[in-house]
Amino acid sequence: MENQELEHCKETIANGGIILFPTDTIWGIGCDATNEAACQKIIDLKQRPENKSFVLLADGFAMVEKYIPEFPEICYDLVDMSTKPMTIIYPNAKNLAPSVIAQDGSVGIRITKDPVCLALIRKIGRPIVATSANLTGFPQANNYSEIHPSLLAGVDAVCAVRKDADLTEPSQIIKIGLNSSIEIIRA
Repeated sequence: MENQELEHCKETIANGGIILFPTDTIWGIGCDATNEAACQKIIDLKQRPENKSFVLLADGFAMVEKYIPEFPEICYDLVDMSTKPMTIIYPNAKNLAPSVIAQDGSVGIRITKDPVCLALIRKIGRPIVATSANLTGFPQANNYSEIHPSLLAGVDAVCAVRKDADLTEPSQIIKIGLNSSIEIIRA
């Protein structure tokens, strides 16, 4: 039987709400990455600049391909060979909420293997936003107890299934060009 918190979070995302949840890297605030109103709620809650894009979580390359029309084959190898979670910034994103896409048309997507994240993604069949659970300009919360009270109060649901876990390892970030150029943003 699934955790009731997780089930409530899945329904919340499916209905356009925002949630606090453990990701494969850090505590995150998330929503349906195709729902602009939900993304705007996160921007307002985090007091985030409008021009800063989000990291998204997907359940596999079949999902990535729905939102990234063209990307180099090297992306498959990068994800397969990575020893820790890797976010790839892909060019020319489409069919996502406008606030998710960077000014240059790119978007950062990480394929997750985390069971909580996969359950959320598979409920709606689309990528989810996974931005760090901190106010803009403040350090990230390394565990649930460090999450700012205004964030806890501002989300529509909380999935604290790993409440005692320290989630402190941000993902690697690599930017890919259509010409197969690779830029390491964060190792």
